[in-house]
Amino acid sequence: MSRTAAGKKRTLGPVSDLERHLPSEWWRYLFNSVYLKTDGDVVENPDNTHPEVDLVIQSALLSANDRILDMCCGQGRHSLELSARGFRNVTGIDRSRYLIRLARKRAKAMGLAVNLHEGDARKFRGTREPFHCVMLLGNSFGYFDLEQDDDAVLQNVHQCLSGGGTLVLDITDGDWMRTHFQPRSWEWADGNHLVCRERELSTERDRLITREVVVHAEKGVIADQFYAERLYSLGRITRLLESHGFGNVTPHGQLEAVSDRGHDLGMMANRLFLTARAPRMETAQTQQAPMRNVTVLLGDPSLPDAVKRGGQFNTEDLDTVSRLKTALQELPGYRFEFEDDHSGFLGRFKNRPCEFVFNLCDEGFYNDPLKELHVTAMLELFGIPYTGAGTVSLGLCYNKALVRAVAQTLDIPVPLESFYGTDDMSATIPSVFPALVKPNQGDSSMGITKNAVVHNTEELMGYLEWLHTTYGRQEILIQEFLSGREFSVGVIGNPGSIYKVLPVLEVDYSRLPSELPHILSYESKWHPESPYWTDIRYRQADLSPDQERNLFDYSNRLFERLGCRDYARFDFRCDTEGTIKLMEVNPNPGWCWDGKLNLMAEFAGMRYAELLGTILDAAHERVASTTRADALPAAAGLAETA
Repeated sequence: MSRTAAGKKRTLGPVSDLERHLPSEWWRYLFNSVYLKTDGDVVENPDNTHPEVDLVIQSALLSANDRILDMCCGQGRHSLELSARGFRNVTGIDRSRYLIRLARKRAKAMGLAVNLHEGDARKFRGTREPFHCVMLLGNSFGYFDLEQDDDAVLQNVHQCLSGGGTLVLDITDGDWMRTHFQPRSWEWADGNHLVCRERELSTERDRLITREVVVHAEKGVIADQFYAERLYSLGRITRLLESHGFGNVTPHGQLEAVSDRGHDLGMMANRLFLTARAPRMETAQTQQAPMRNVTVLLGDPSLPDAVKRGGQFNTEDLDTVSRLKTALQELPGYRFEFEDDHSGFLGRFKNRPCEFVFNLCDEGFYNDPLKELHVTAMLELFGIPYTGAGTVSLGLCYNKALVRAVAQTLDIPVPLESFYGTDDMSATIPSVFPALVKPNQGDSSMGITKNAVVHNTEELMGYLEWLHTTYGRQEILIQEFLSGREFSVGVIGNPGSIYKVLPVLEVDYSRLPSELPHILSYESKWHPESPYWTDIRYRQADLSPDQERNLFDYSNRLFERLGCRDYARFDFRCDTEGTIKLMEVNPNPGWCWDGKLNLMAEFAGMRYAELLGTILDAAHERVASTTRADALPAAAGLAETA
């Protein structure tokens, strides 16, 4: 294009062959302020960005501490949205200096710490630490004139990703676009700018070429530009990804952009959304390491489970297991197999012994929480080493009254409490109301509902009757209701070896309706429609040095005295005067990606896979040190004989 003497752009007029006028590096000049004007109805539209980021998070199973690269990030709409949602390690690169500067300006105005760089997707080498996820979104793949350049982009993505890391790719559906593209369209971008577009397929029908003429109502033609994109079908892009070493290529449906002008979507209509995984590398050291073949024990999804919503495994439970498996794939040096058929546990342990067990069967044997210790007892019977608390510790910690008694001997403050036995005809009325009524033995807040906080004798007797009717006659605790701040402390490791106390978590009840008692009820874990599920939040606790010291000291004392191993969680709450008191001890706490333990790990800068790996490492070190200690007497005897 050239300019007239008056300085205005001169168009080419009618063009019979768009491909002949397409610059080989059109992408160097297109992405500027005019681009944001002509395509802003889509690429500046939060109604597109928000669901796209939702899908990225869900499909790539992202966690807050993942290192994420937004390749070809443009003005940073996805990068900034991820950062605003709490993702701490987001990097964006783009070839357009204009868009990167705009992204930086927006990040600064929003107070977001996003690393934004000008760079070429074929050459960007990233940071010293590999990324856990690379995003190529919004039809940012297939711009280049030569297919070899697409190969170069994927090779670079592969180098940027960690082993087991995820590529998220969003491209137009080539098969659909070949037969549905609009040959001509026009629209008013705003009150001044008219955009006219022509489109045609390339000679080989593998690229869609577009000519775009932008006219200003007063200034006349301000742009006459050409651009193109390679059209990939699902089969073709899958084969290309696999040829570059990616595996588990998974389509996640199609994306249809929305326009606040309700007009021409162009290449943003009917896009494929895919994920693919970079392979993990195994070393000779990995293959020879001891106890690295790990059997993961889980609840049995084929059996009823009285604790879960509806008495069975649900979609969210299966998703939790899927996220676990994905995270474990990242751990170098391990090979995992998964066992969830409880009817075959005994035969498996006896006839095909496991080398090492990652015991995540917190549902209990046959999904009976009272039989959680039966799983560890079987493992001990056959001499199979495993992660987590032993049988004695599990049995002790399951009885809340016994834990309270142990805590008192350690001078750890506990709430006032009355014990209501199975044969008691009436309860000992607590000295103060309100009181919290809960089963003495239980898990996952079973028996603790919004009505568990009682304010008088009448409510107390009514709730006791409901518990007996619902769960049968059992031991009940009637406990001083602690209405102050609520904390959880996570410990990973074992005294004298790997040992880490995670940052303290605080439960935030501020959004909960005032008429509901501030407790982590059964509804908060199993009823998605409940305010307890939707309104309770968790945050890192802001504590005084004395408060933090007390919480850590109490947790460490309990960890050792109760025989906890490898990991545990301790829950505390303050009374009206601010005194921290013990609520519960969880020797094998919830291991799920959205559970308290992983939230605390995120506060410490750990990812989900790192949390799981640290637990495994702690267990291996504990088992190895026990083995070394058992061998000492024999070794000493040999030395004396010599």
